[in-house]
This record gives sequence, structure tokens and C-alpha cells, in this order.
Amino acid sequence: MLYNEKGCGGCHGARLEGMNNYPFLANRQKGFLMYKLKRFRSRKSDNQQQELMIPFAMHLSDEDIDNLTTYMYEYVDKKNTKSYDDSFNQEGDGGS
Repeated sequence: MLYNEKGCGGCHGARLEGMNNYPFLANRQKGFLMYKLKRFRSRKSDNQQQELMIPFAMHLSDEDIDNLTTYMYEYVDKKNTKSYDDSFNQEGDGGS
């Protein structure tokens, strides 16, 4: 699995839960994750902490990024068996 091969779990956790100041990746929006990895691959970051991602992303192909982001977006913790539901279903008229 590419996530383990690239050493992502060292900072982002084996269950994509995020560790220390590193963000969680489980069930994040695929488009957002792709955007960030492609920026890192292009050697662009928003802050000094994100610069740490550049060497990890520099050699990722578009296929690698697609596979990684699909894995992160669809990740389900085997212990929990639940994932974040990002669908929005409006019910009622919004009143209380």
C-alpha cells in the first residue's frame, strides 16, 4: 500500500488520525487532498510545516496521487468500522 510505502503514517498515524501537529487524513475530501499533494509536488506550500511534505510528494505521479487520495478519502478504521459521512441531507424547514 502506497500510504505505508511512503512513510505517511510516521506523521499522520497508522489510522490516518493525525499525530502531534500533523493533520488527520482519514475521510478528508478527495479533491482537497489531491489539490494539496499536487501543490507539494510542485514545491509549493502555505507554511513552513507544510514544506516538510514537498520531498514526499515530489516524485508522486498523477496515478499515485489518485490512489493515495482515494485510500485516504475512503479509509475506514477496522476497529471502528465507521467513516465520516460527508454527504449533506437537509431535512425539515430549518426552523426549531
